[in-house]
Amino acid sequence: MEGESEDYPKDSIGGTTRVHVTALDGLVNVNSLFTIAVFVGLSLTTPNQRSLENSICDAGPDVAKKLLVFEVVSFSFFLFSSLVAQGLKLAINLLNSKDVDEAFRAHINLTVLRFGMLGSAVGSVMGCLFLMLSMVNVIQIRLGMLSCKSRSSVQAVAALLILVTTGILTYISTAVYAFTR
Repeated sequence: MEGESEDYPKDSIGGTTRVHVTALDGLVNVNSLFTIAVFVGLSLTTPNQRSLENSICDAGPDVAKKLLVFEVVSFSFFLFSSLVAQGLKLAINLLNSKDVDEAFRAHINLTVLRFGMLGSAVGSVMGCLFLMLSMVNVIQIRLGMLSCKSRSSVQAVAALLILVTTGILTYISTAVYAFTR
């Protein structure tokens, strides 16, 4: 193409922007699901709730406060991530609308697009980390404090940490792989 610089995707006519829009759509959809999980976590906790184990292991108000803080921070990261992704999608779609005969041909500055997608991905990862921390507090409120070594609490937290950490590491490694190619 004439006047093509290194700032633009070399194969934008072949569908690079379509791939970016699809990736951004997926990120927004996942963030929406996680945002729902934030509100479900908040709705499951009530003041002075007793654990299912025994009253000695009941969580105090400090655990409920941490839960609320982690839920709000998690929601903030998911909202940040979704807004950045939606902004990038909007830019791509508006640029595409200039030439209706050649859809998905937008010339987006690749550096801006990569940083935007990276920021959105980092926001999602941070949101997941804080959602995981809030779920640890939900477990402590519902099943008993970890300091009491409640078997149910320890097993639930262990499963949560192992699975979520594995998922986050997989997400990060595939995102890094995609960004370096």
